[in-house]
Amino acid sequence: MDALATSLDTGLLPRSLLVEVARRAVDASRTTGDDAEATARAETERLSRLRPHRVINATGVLLHTNLGRAQVASDAAAAGAISASHASPLEFDLTTGARGSRGAYTNALLTALTGAEAALAVNNTAGALFLALAALADDRPVIVSRGELIEIGGSFRLPELMAASGARLLEVGTTNRTRLKDYHRALDRSVGAILKVHPSNYRIEGFTDAASYAELGALAADHGLPLVADVGSGLLDARLPWLDGPPPAWLAEEPAVRQTLADGASVVLFSGDKLLGGPQAGIAVGTTEVIEAMRSHPVARAVRIAGPSLDMLAVTLEMYAAGRGAEIPFWAMASITDEVLRARCSSVVAEVEVDATIISDRSLPGAGTVPGKGIPGPMILISCDVESAWRSLLDATTPIVGRRDDRGLIIDLRAVPPDDDAAVAAGITIACR
Repeated sequence: MDALATSLDTGLLPRSLLVEVARRAVDASRTTGDDAEATARAETERLSRLRPHRVINATGVLLHTNLGRAQVASDAAAAGAISASHASPLEFDLTTGARGSRGAYTNALLTALTGAEAALAVNNTAGALFLALAALADDRPVIVSRGELIEIGGSFRLPELMAASGARLLEVGTTNRTRLKDYHRALDRSVGAILKVHPSNYRIEGFTDAASYAELGALAADHGLPLVADVGSGLLDARLPWLDGPPPAWLAEEPAVRQTLADGASVVLFSGDKLLGGPQAGIAVGTTEVIEAMRSHPVARAVRIAGPSLDMLAVTLEMYAAGRGAEIPFWAMASITDEVLRARCSSVVAEVEVDATIISDRSLPGAGTVPGKGIPGPMILISCDVESAWRSLLDATTPIVGRRDDRGLIIDLRAVPPDDDAAVAAGITIACR
C-alpha cells in the first residue's frame, strides 16, 4: 500500500490523501477483484482535477453557476486576499479603539449608491430573504403571488424557505395573473408583510398580469405593512450610469434596486454577485426600521457574511461609487463591442488547424438573470467530433469549457480574457486532430 501511494504522487495531492486512496483501492480490490493500481490512479486523477484551479469559460455564459458565477475585479480579489491572510478591522473601530460594527463601511457605500436609509450584507440572497421573513413576519402570514413561488438553485423552493423562517405563506392570484385587488382582498390585521419576488430564472409569457412594485408599495404603506422586494440579481440602477450609451435591450425588464426602493419597497433584497459583479453575498437595503429588525434578529448571526467576502464586496461597490463600474468583469464582458469580439474570433480562427467559422449568436448573462434574453455577438463554430473535442478541451492543462449544440462545438470568447485567446486556439487544434 505504501509503494502504491508513492507511485501515485505527482506533487499535487498530500501524502496522507494518497495513502487513503491506496488503502481504499486495495480494500475494494479484495471484494471486487478490480485492479487496485488502476482504481487508485483513476481516483487520484479525479481528486487532482477537483483541486482549486482556474478554467477558461468559453461557454458564453458570463455568470456560469457551475464555473464560479461572477469574476470579481482584481482590486476586489486583492482586498479579499489581504483580509484572508492578515488581521483586519472587521469588527474594530480604529477611530475609537472599541468594538466596531461588521460591514459599516460597506453599508455606507450601499446607502449612498441606492438611496436607502440603511443596509445589511449577509452570506447570500436566500439567507437575506430568510432573515427578512424571520424578522418581519413573526409567525404571521406573508402575501405572495402564486406566479412567484419560485424554485431557486439546488432545488430550494420559496414555500419551503418561508415555512422554515416561521412565516406563513398566503398565496394570492393565479400562476399567470395576479392583480392588485388580489393582494387587497387578502389583507387583514394578521398579515405580517407583502412579498414580491422577481422570477429571475424563468419567464411567463402570453396572457399575464402582475401588480407593480409601485402599486404594492402604495398598498403596503396604506396598511402599515412592510413590502419585501426580492429582485434577485444586483442591478443597482436601471439607468446604468457606469456604461456609455443607453441601457442595453437585454436588460429592459430587469428590476433595479434604486428604482424599486423609489417605488415604495420597505426592503429590497439582491445578490452580491450576479449583475452586481462582486462576491457571493445577499444584500438588504431599505428603511432603518426594517434593516435594524433584521440586524438584531438571532438569525442574522447564522447568515452573516465572511470578512474576505465583505471586503471584496466593499471594493466592488467602491468601483461603482467612483464611476468605474464598467471595469467590473461582468460589465466589461457584457459591453465588449462586436468589432473587438469579431477581431479576436478572427485571430483564433486563423490560428486553429481545423474547420472553424465565425457565426452570430447570443451570449447569456447566466445565473438565472434575465431569462430568455441574450447579448448578441460573434462567436466561433468548430466542425468536428463534438463530444470528443469537448472532452479533450476539458483535459487541457488549463481546462477550456465550450458549448455544444446541434451545429457543432461553439467557442464564445466574450467571457474569455484576451490573454487566453492563444491557449484557446492551441486547445482547439489539439482537441480536433
